[in-house]
Amino acid sequence: MFEVISFRDTEGHTVDDVALVRGNVSDAGTVATRIHSECLTGDALGSLRCDCREQLELALDRFAAPDGGVLLYLRQEGRGIGIAEKVRAYELQDHGMDTVEANHHLGFDDDLRSYERAAQMLHALDVTAVDLHTNNPAKVEGLQGHGIRVKRRVPIVATSRVESQTYLATKRDKMGHLLDDVISGDDPD
Repeated sequence: MFEVISFRDTEGHTVDDVALVRGNVSDAGTVATRIHSECLTGDALGSLRCDCREQLELALDRFAAPDGGVLLYLRQEGRGIGIAEKVRAYELQDHGMDTVEANHHLGFDDDLRSYERAAQMLHALDVTAVDLHTNNPAKVEGLQGHGIRVKRRVPIVATSRVESQTYLATKRDKMGHLLDDVISGDDPD
């Protein structure tokens, strides 16, 4: 059982980001944490292009343990470009571009996500130190830049599929994600 917690911004407006919390995480020392950006196509519709759904399920399984944890679910679809633009990027990918090239073609940077709200959510939960379950060094830097101590990065390795190989390789090669052991067929030497 997880508790779903919603938040308000500084003006008192409800935000769409939520925390799924298991266990008593307030002032608990170091808390197992995942920042998961919304992926409608993967999380809900089962797209095979990415590993988002598998990472979400893996984190929830990990945090279901007695020690619990926090999963922050952020509304940052398509690395911040939104669902409509993400669908346009998918069309470009169908014609040979990778995910970064498609974003650039549409006039976007590689990744428009921010982790300031994630840090604010953790502060609101009285969490100041985390073991962050991620493959993305930008998430570590993003939290640390907003006052959350990342004591350890814990890889979150989902099973690789043929359909997601190009996407994962692009994240590794162009965006610096730590995925060397994830992409089958690669020789880590």
